[in-house]
Amino acid sequence: MYSNKRYMNFPADFISSIRLLLGSGMESFLSVLAGDAPVSFRLNPFKAKRNPMESVVPLQRVPWSQWGFYLEKRPSFTFDPLFHTGYYYVQEASSMFVEQVVDQLVTEPVVCLDLCAAPGGKSVSLFSALPEGSLLVSNELVRQRAQVLSETMTKFGHSNGMVTNNMAKDFAAFPHFFDLVLVDAPCSGEGMFRKDEAAVKEWSTHNVGMCAVRQRDILNDIWPALKPGGLLIYSTCTYNTAENEENALWAADELRAEFVCVETNKEWGITPSFDSRVTGYRFFPHNTRGEGLFVTVLRKARVEADEAVSGRVRAKNKKKPSLFVKDRSAYTNLLLHSDTFDFVEAGNRIIALPAEHSEGLITLNERLKTVSMGIEIGERKGKDFIPSHMLAMSRELNPKAFFRYEVTCEEAVSYLRREAITLPDASRGYLLLTYKGEPLGFVKNLGNRANNLYPHEWRIRSGYLPEKTTEIFSSPVHPIQPGDS
Repeated sequence: MYSNKRYMNFPADFISSIRLLLGSGMESFLSVLAGDAPVSFRLNPFKAKRNPMESVVPLQRVPWSQWGFYLEKRPSFTFDPLFHTGYYYVQEASSMFVEQVVDQLVTEPVVCLDLCAAPGGKSVSLFSALPEGSLLVSNELVRQRAQVLSETMTKFGHSNGMVTNNMAKDFAAFPHFFDLVLVDAPCSGEGMFRKDEAAVKEWSTHNVGMCAVRQRDILNDIWPALKPGGLLIYSTCTYNTAENEENALWAADELRAEFVCVETNKEWGITPSFDSRVTGYRFFPHNTRGEGLFVTVLRKARVEADEAVSGRVRAKNKKKPSLFVKDRSAYTNLLLHSDTFDFVEAGNRIIALPAEHSEGLITLNERLKTVSMGIEIGERKGKDFIPSHMLAMSRELNPKAFFRYEVTCEEAVSYLRREAITLPDASRGYLLLTYKGEPLGFVKNLGNRANNLYPHEWRIRSGYLPEKTTEIFSSPVHPIQPGDS
């Protein structure tokens, strides 16, 4: 056994497999793996462009990401209100390489599926790079993790999204529907060893073999949903060849896929595939500042192009007028570009769907288990209309639709704990709380108290509050009131 400074014992079989892969580089690899993982995050481009802020701590850019940055130490993200506004997302640096792949290979709007998406890091990477007008379906098989994924995507605030809770084979009902599919496959987790001790304890060569078989099943199940000529990004956070090169070769042979090249910079320290027949990209922590990752890009043969078009048409149904809200007047002022949305009613909930994708979303919703889609505007309760937290987080929120009330960090944390708050000098009714200019969520101010409308399941449960929190961003705030220009 090789024991690191934190008393984590790596299995002997794992060390042997690394020795075969890296040879003399094994000791350097294990030494870095025994240290602390780097801390990184990605800005939300849609919110950062809307509300530019200055960094108050030194930042170093993740070289393969336009929006990714490293921090020298890990702050208490839980107690930074900007984290809860979706202004940024804490994401491992290597996984941001997905952004680089999409930047280089996708030039027109696409319909994209992130098949194994929870907790959502690669989905936000996709949205940061996909051309405007694209649709992203983020899926997660495990229900609880699908809820976490929905929270991530809600805070990100992009309207052209959908979160589902399905198996890979369920998407066979949509032949040739997707232009781009990302399969960040469940794996043996070797690349997470220094962040997750449980991954070390659960590792075995038997588990590696089981993961490799399951990954092939997933690829085989999702392949019919990819249109001919479309791209599939296959990735794992593991090092062995069974789950990486061998599965990539299997896909090339059995699924008749061809490898697609992505340009990289030598200074990034990315290691090429260990099999010359596979075009792949490997991230090792002693060469790149990040965790373990393998990525390959596969293109589906184009021979069935005509069938692909018909498949997309079959996957869509005609609009069902009964689903659409006839009188939109009560909701159009809530969004910046309401004319680009169709409004539908589900129970008492009002949901805005991007008009260019509303037919496809409705069709997907009919055959899949949907967690969220589009923008939930709010809920009708009698004569009252309660605005949704998803509306508060959306980049489409009209900043002049609600009175805004700027809160301090302490007030924001209290709100995020879903504690009772008072706003004695604020107008009555529904107010949008903001922190450093970014929407935090809604309250209903009654004068003597304000009903806290923050989602109960998202609340900060910790009663601890650091004496001093590390701020990443600062900026002057100029609250906007209805009618301001």
